[in-house]
Order: sequence, then C-alpha cells, then structure tokens
Amino acid sequence: MVGRDAEAEGIAKHGAKMVTAVACAQIPKLTVLIGGSYGAGNYGMCGRAYSPRFLFMWPNARISVMGSEQAANVLAQIQKEKRARNQDGVISEPLNEEEERRIKQPVEERFEREGSPFFASARLWDDGVIDPADTRKVLGLALHATLCGYKTEELKGTKYGVFRM
Repeated sequence: MVGRDAEAEGIAKHGAKMVTAVACAQIPKLTVLIGGSYGAGNYGMCGRAYSPRFLFMWPNARISVMGSEQAANVLAQIQKEKRARNQDGVISEPLNEEEERRIKQPVEERFEREGSPFFASARLWDDGVIDPADTRKVLGLALHATLCGYKTEELKGTKYGVFRM
C-alpha cells in the first residue's frame, strides 16, 4: 500500500474518498482494530479522531503514527544526514552499524510498548481490548447501546453522491 506503484494507482485520491465517506457518514460508527492502524490509515478506517461511538481493539492490534521499524529508520536517516551536513567543512565519519543500532533500538522499543492495545486502553484511547472470539457479541451489544432511543428521523440525507473506488 506504499511506494511508487500505489501512488501511480492513485492511493492518495482513493484514501481521500474513504476519509470523506467516514467523515460525512450520518450513522453511528463502530470500529474494531484487528491489526496495525498507522498514520492516515487510522483516519480512513474511522479511528478515534472521527469519534466512533465505540472503538475496540484485538490483543494483537497495534496503533501509532507509524510502525516501529519505520520510525527507527527515519531517525537513523536523520542522524546520517546530520553527519553528512558538515557545518564547519569537516567530513565526519558515517554511522557505523553499532551507532545505528543504538539509535534504532530505543525507538523501536518505545513504539512497540506504546503501540500496544493495552497501553492505549490504559489511557482510555479506546473502549477496550476484546477477545477476537467475542467480537460478534461485543459489536451486537455496542449496536444495541448505540441505537437505543435513536430516532430514525434524526438520520439525514447526504449531499454527496456515490464514491467510485
């Protein structure tokens, strides 16, 4: 879902359609994160920023700005470029493998720890970590809670057409 081919096929345009559909939906939204939820994908799949009525996570799910490996690589690249930009005309040595590992390791560990569904639930970023086997039951209860007392007259029509994906 990343790279030149995805960009050529219009991933940004199609992602914008998905975000628009989620943002403009006039119905109660329920979200279950079952895998990785990173960056803009979190918005497109109705993450917390779009105020779903309920947001649950499976125990194996991950949530963060980007994956731990990508974040570590970005920071290592920044350090490499910083060394290459010689401020006083002195050419500095490039990062060796040990230095690169020292930069990457704490970043990867922090992203792994803070991307955990239990870390998110402890901070009330979601409505709980659920057993995958109980997903149907939990969604049924959430739908019932969401629709109790909900008047169908409150649902309004949309002002946009059908999105071609």
